[in-house]
Amino acid sequence: MPIYEYTCPTCGNSFGKLIRSMAAATEVVCPTCGNADVRKKVSTFSSSVKGGSAPSTNSAPSCSSGGLWGIRH
Repeated sequence: MPIYEYTCPTCGNSFGKLIRSMAAATEVVCPTCGNADVRKKVSTFSSSVKGGSAPSTNSAPSCSSGGLWGIRH
């Protein structure tokens, strides 16, 4: 269940809303002024990896056959 961010053009309030279904997305109103004509904000996601590649670590569990997670190669 994603949390969407909205802005109200009437009062300028920015708020987040947990959307449980697509039908609930049409029922979003500003909690400050009650305006139903709110605008969904374009949001970005963050990543903890910088520079385009992840550090090279071998921390994944392995089995006695040498494969990861018990999968034989």
